[in-house]
Amino acid sequence: MVTKTSRSGLQERLLSLNRIGIALSRERDINELLTLILNESRQFTHAEGGSLYVREGDQLRFAVSQNEVLEKRQKAKLKKAGLEEPKPAFTGFYVSLNKNSLSGYVGVTGKVLNIPDAYKIPKTREYQFNRSFDEKNDYRTKSILVVPMKDSSDNVVGVLQLINARMGGGRAPRIVPFDKRYETLLLSLASQAAISIRNAQLTQELKEAYLDTIFRLSVAAEYKDDDTAAHINRMSRYSALVAEGLGLSSRDVEAIRFASPMHDIGKLGVPDAILMKPGKLTPDEFAEMQKHTIFGAKILENAKAELLKVSEEIALTHHEKWDGSGYPRGLKGEAIPLNGRIVALADVFDALTTKRCYKPAFTVEQSLDIIKQGTGKHFDPNVVQAFLGNLDKILAIKSQFSV
Repeated sequence: MVTKTSRSGLQERLLSLNRIGIALSRERDINELLTLILNESRQFTHAEGGSLYVREGDQLRFAVSQNEVLEKRQKAKLKKAGLEEPKPAFTGFYVSLNKNSLSGYVGVTGKVLNIPDAYKIPKTREYQFNRSFDEKNDYRTKSILVVPMKDSSDNVVGVLQLINARMGGGRAPRIVPFDKRYETLLLSLASQAAISIRNAQLTQELKEAYLDTIFRLSVAAEYKDDDTAAHINRMSRYSALVAEGLGLSSRDVEAIRFASPMHDIGKLGVPDAILMKPGKLTPDEFAEMQKHTIFGAKILENAKAELLKVSEEIALTHHEKWDGSGYPRGLKGEAIPLNGRIVALADVFDALTTKRCYKPAFTVEQSLDIIKQGTGKHFDPNVVQAFLGNLDKILAIKSQFSV
């Protein structure tokens, strides 16, 4: 007999499932998506913790893990020690895709496992529970629900594992077996999640191909010496670090990271005799060199892709100066787009610390002195502050991508 209360509970779960499905369809960042899937699955089933594995070839990659008990315990230890930054409680690893482990069994067979007590699995079963994590963390895993994540072709693309279903509130809720009614609903959620994961993976693959093309075109535009690719790698990463230091969103940080390599695309229109001249440029030659900002903006104008629009802005404005003495338009202060101000500093620092056909490389100390002297004149003071605040990471990038 279906009671009014149970019917109401079922409707609530179905509405929750629909809400989760909408959220999954909107998320395209693979890491955010995996976290969302696990978090929503735990909320949906009242699970204390859980893990999500993504299939990669003949292995399962341990991608995301959550556990309220261990996270609270860790926060308490950090607070007692006077620390604020939590250290990651879990690290990624790979599980063989075979029937020995719980996740491996589900990954191979595509079947659901609903285990009331992980420590009481009969020894005759193909799969067994590994207690090493519990022993290491003074934890007790009891009830487990493991569900395959299948795509539209019935291929297992991942495994969702939930642990310790809780009943009752307060400080000490009871750990109970997972309700079998959750199995069908969670399979439906896992199926939606699998499709979302595959879509996110395809989006990521397309994005990587797109960005690789941009990087190669950027190298081609500046292909004048052996340091070109390294220069682009360095200055684009410098730019992203500064953007992050200024508090820009992850989306904006990523945009400047991948748009900044196009900053000098306009050099395609500047004669090699000027670009490669070992000595000082004449006034006429310098005027010709300055045109690369306009040429670059012309090459990139009217682009539909948001990333190329940012590239156009950077190409046009990365030689503007805070005091208005830059080119091509003599913009001043905040009239210069922030992306242009950031790339201006990243590009100059890399130029100063790198040997060029017209000058030797300056030391880091000399380069920093020049930047500090140019603060409020050439460079936005806030951008300089964000740059200096990430100096250790800046120097690590410089070392990593040195020729």
